[in-house]
Amino acid sequence: MIYMSVTIGTPLQASAFKVLLLGSGELGKEVVISLQRLGVEVHAADRYDHAPAMQVAHYSYTLNMADAEELKQLIEQVKPNLIIPEIEAIATQVLVDIEEQNIATVIPSAKAVNLTMNREGIRRLAAEELGLPTSAYRFADSIESFRAACDDIGYPNFVKPVMSSSGKGQSRVKSFDEVDAAWEYAQTGGRVNQGKVIVESQIDFDFEITLLTVRAKNAETGEIETQYCDPIGHRQDAGDYVESWQPQAMTAAALEESKRIAHKVTAALGGCGIFGVELFVKGDKVWFSEVSPRPHDTGLVTLASQFQSEFELHARAILGLPVNTTRHSVAASAVIYAGVDDRNLSFSGLNLALSHPDTDLRLFGKPEGFKRRRMGVATARAETTDQARELALHTATQVSVQQN
Repeated sequence: MIYMSVTIGTPLQASAFKVLLLGSGELGKEVVISLQRLGVEVHAADRYDHAPAMQVAHYSYTLNMADAEELKQLIEQVKPNLIIPEIEAIATQVLVDIEEQNIATVIPSAKAVNLTMNREGIRRLAAEELGLPTSAYRFADSIESFRAACDDIGYPNFVKPVMSSSGKGQSRVKSFDEVDAAWEYAQTGGRVNQGKVIVESQIDFDFEITLLTVRAKNAETGEIETQYCDPIGHRQDAGDYVESWQPQAMTAAALEESKRIAHKVTAALGGCGIFGVELFVKGDKVWFSEVSPRPHDTGLVTLASQFQSEFELHARAILGLPVNTTRHSVAASAVIYAGVDDRNLSFSGLNLALSHPDTDLRLFGKPEGFKRRRMGVATARAETTDQARELALHTATQVSVQQN
């Protein structure tokens, strides 16, 4: 039997295996911790100082990652083995050039980053090239074409900037009277103002899931294999994740269809790592919604539910190491919001929040809070998902965010 050897050097030494993280939010922070446990030297970049992942990385950099020249200079300075894009506002053409010149490996691939950073790219791939079931959709790049698209799709519909995340710039349009306001909100809410939006029809679904899909190398053959975590149910508010739970109950047929869709889209994107595939489910029917080629915010629940969290799975997969997607507990997560627009915040009530033995917290350490900005997350384990959700939500409410 022949095993493929993986070698990692020592951080801060000439032998170091270097990873450059582009975007240093709370998900990136957990990825950094997982990578460091495996002996990786991590460099974290973001548009502002003291971002969460910067606080635990070996090195940090503040720059405009949408500026091609700034990004190129950083990559030349760090000379990373792997580059992990975590946000949308990145000069992706630079990453394409870097990969083509074999300077570094982009996770999961430059193609995947290009397509998934932009809703138009991934939707056309899924619906038009792969033939996957999706909601009806139209793209618009002017107020006139947007009005026409809304009328064509019908009401109610959903409007999203082609480049945004966490619900920013997204709205539900119930009638033509709300169209112009939705256009204005989309223009101001996107991560990069490209002036283009997607208008989607409303699907009659029972629930949404995130199917965390891991592409990792087989330790013996070196071939890439696809594995799946148990489906994660989640609740959103204005497009932003509020709570999640694992597992989400669903029919065997729907689960198999979910895996089929996830496999098809992730295989088309290529590379190794974890993908957060978002799907709508009604009975046995499943529709593709979106995919993120990185850990997913709803997957924070795996910190409590799985032997290897989504962050550990991502770190292992991108390093060519074996993964284990097994779940050991029923669990849930609930978001902790700042509730205020201020800096230098404090968090109290932690002793009350953690008084139950099956609860845990992650406080992200963001230097500035906004009313709807995620500052932390509570997790809980229980016998059933309903019990876990109730406990996670209770835990989150025990944490009080205070201005100083």
